[in-house]
Amino acid sequence: MSGKNTLPSALVSICFGFILTLTFVHCKAFGKDPEGAHKEKIQKSSHFDPTREQFVNRRPDILEKMREGQNFFSLFVKFMFGGDKNQKPSAKLPEEKPNFKEFLEPDENIKFIWFGHSTFLVNIEGTILFFDPVFSESAAPFSFMVKRFQDAVVKLEEIPKVDYIIISHDHYDHLDMETIEFFKSKQTRFITPLGVTSHIKEWGVSEDRLTELDWWEKLDLGKIQIVCTPAQHFSGRRGMNGNKTLWSSWTILGQKERFYFSGDSGYDIHFKQIGETYGPFDLTFIENGQYNPMWEAVHVLPEQTAKAHLDLKGKALVPVHWGMFNLSLHSWYEPAENIEREAKKHNINLLTPKFGQLVKLKNPNLLERWWKKYIEQN
Repeated sequence: MSGKNTLPSALVSICFGFILTLTFVHCKAFGKDPEGAHKEKIQKSSHFDPTREQFVNRRPDILEKMREGQNFFSLFVKFMFGGDKNQKPSAKLPEEKPNFKEFLEPDENIKFIWFGHSTFLVNIEGTILFFDPVFSESAAPFSFMVKRFQDAVVKLEEIPKVDYIIISHDHYDHLDMETIEFFKSKQTRFITPLGVTSHIKEWGVSEDRLTELDWWEKLDLGKIQIVCTPAQHFSGRRGMNGNKTLWSSWTILGQKERFYFSGDSGYDIHFKQIGETYGPFDLTFIENGQYNPMWEAVHVLPEQTAKAHLDLKGKALVPVHWGMFNLSLHSWYEPAENIEREAKKHNINLLTPKFGQLVKLKNPNLLERWWKKYIEQN
């Protein structure tokens, strides 16, 4: 596996954040960790460890064990100066201008549009949900870092009215200040894990539009229900002072269909627990990219992406967290090749849309394996 020395995206954010924190007194993109009454409230969560003064995973020591013996400086140098020669595509990747009129038309079945990495828009029973939207030119606190492969297929001004933006955790490739600031003048509401609303409020969104949930808490929105479900990861936007906010996956329950989004997560028993509680799922969006065997505590490997999908009792799988940012040392196309192999092995219905392509869940989705022709160009 060419990604055996890969840094996970969250580690890259930490390394960047740590260096930048030493250099800059303040950066607006860092956001703001919870404080005061808000901090006291979220610390009552059973997932907050008062001894460590931070949120923890089901296995509280898993992050410490992952970091044992790791030389962060050496890994950072590898990330900056090493890696697969095909970390970035040599040509513009294919995309489709989405037909938003068709996307918004009433339909009994889920429709979605993937914009690359973990950003996707979903229409489920007339409710429009936007997950981890990142539309700025980089996935870092400063624009010269972690630049996207190509511009987003549409501008934010072209996105139709969004009912809810749902955030999985506060790392830069999932919570983007510029995108959030665009929506502060809209009526869109935000749903996050515990504590993450502190960043969003700092960027100008009024508190009455913010809702945060703990693991297994449910929000009833009429036709659909949104459940904050567990993940195995960590958080933080400024160096090593992380885990002050919670991370999560999300389960969306419609009256006729349901789907799941993993956020960023290492493999653990929560996938099976969620599958047993809320499965089977018509659709799963599961992380597949920016992985490494050394860091599988916080990012699933491709074979674990497939296993998680099976644990969830998923019917169709959309691999996300790949294809738009270079946050690893493996080639940009390796995640797609590996999950295709796993899908064939386990007879999984694998959906691989182009950026911007409208997918209707119950229509025949003969989606081409579009990346293969671009491998030959690298």
